[in-house]
Amino acid sequence: MVRYILHVDLDAFFVSVEQALNPELKGKPMVVGGHPNRRGVVASASYEARTFGVQAGMPLTAARRLCPQAIFLQGNPSRYRDASVKFMDILADFSPSLEPVGIDEAYLDATGCEPICGTPQQLALKIKERIKNEINLTASVGIASCKVVAKIASDLCKPDGLLQVTTGQEAIFLAPLPIAKLPGVGRKTEQALKEMGITTIGNLATLPLKVAKRYFGAAGITIHNYANGIDNRKVQAPGEAKSISREITFAQDTVDAHFLKAVLHYLCERVGSELRHQGRQTKCLTLKLRYADFETTTRRLSLREAADADQIIFAMVLQLLDKALAQKQNLVRLIGIEVSNLSTEGKQLHMFDLARQRLEYLNKAIDRIRRRYGFASIQSGWTLPLKELLLQTKPEPRPLK
Repeated sequence: MVRYILHVDLDAFFVSVEQALNPELKGKPMVVGGHPNRRGVVASASYEARTFGVQAGMPLTAARRLCPQAIFLQGNPSRYRDASVKFMDILADFSPSLEPVGIDEAYLDATGCEPICGTPQQLALKIKERIKNEINLTASVGIASCKVVAKIASDLCKPDGLLQVTTGQEAIFLAPLPIAKLPGVGRKTEQALKEMGITTIGNLATLPLKVAKRYFGAAGITIHNYANGIDNRKVQAPGEAKSISREITFAQDTVDAHFLKAVLHYLCERVGSELRHQGRQTKCLTLKLRYADFETTTRRLSLREAADADQIIFAMVLQLLDKALAQKQNLVRLIGIEVSNLSTEGKQLHMFDLARQRLEYLNKAIDRIRRRYGFASIQSGWTLPLKELLLQTKPEPRPLK
């Protein structure tokens, strides 16, 4: 049976959500990521801004130089999460085989769905129509016999496009495309391939497999297969997250220990809240620091007993921060925390340890207040001085591993 894989990708997602909520922004150059006077990177750019060279991931200051007339917005993660949930719910109505990739794109296996949904193109059009009608966003859809070709097809037909690659024509479709269009080829691999005279996907496809393996190892076999339109990966629902992490990049580098500890406390509250929301606990904590010279260091410790309380997490990670600051006094650019070795096992009961029980009740009460009135509605003494900062700089959600 011929496989039909759809890659559905929302166009300029963050920007499009903002435009859907404020139609006056449509048709204008826009950048979501923050104020250009502050340190940060472009999270999303409208297609009007992209014509000036603005791209996701570039510094906001560079985006302003390229497109000074652009509208810069801080962004609202809660809005984007809500839109993402609705987007995934729409896709789930069309096939049980759904694999989200981030919050704004997903693979969908439509193999065998023809009797119910029609041809793959008809299915794609129905999906696009529902996305437009229900969440007022546009999506681009690539259709192919495998994931890698479907992904490339959706990228090529943006925005609001639909492109199907005929089964058996995958290699022909890919051949003239620049090598950078192939998933798995990053900047270093692209440069290495170009030094070998390989500039197109077709060039890579004709390279002897043993040569690709010799230069790039196991990754060479993968990209060689991709270049030939070979990708046997199944569309699979993601497994349970193995970690939760949050981090903040500062507008100005700092070595103020009190300030760093206050921000760390806030991040621990964020992580603890997410742990309790998922009904999970952690036994491994990791502190991440990035200095002004971009050197990044991590410190890790294990807990004797799994925990989800903000106070316990902070007390332990604070030890790591104290050691890091004592060892190196350089200006800090970024601070982050990750919790891993997660479990959903019940908590060990302590007959005479009422402190833990009090913390549990306290955190549950705080969680209820924050769910109703917002996270900043209640703060600890540690984070109160950060109110202005945290209204301007939101913790960056990291991919859950």
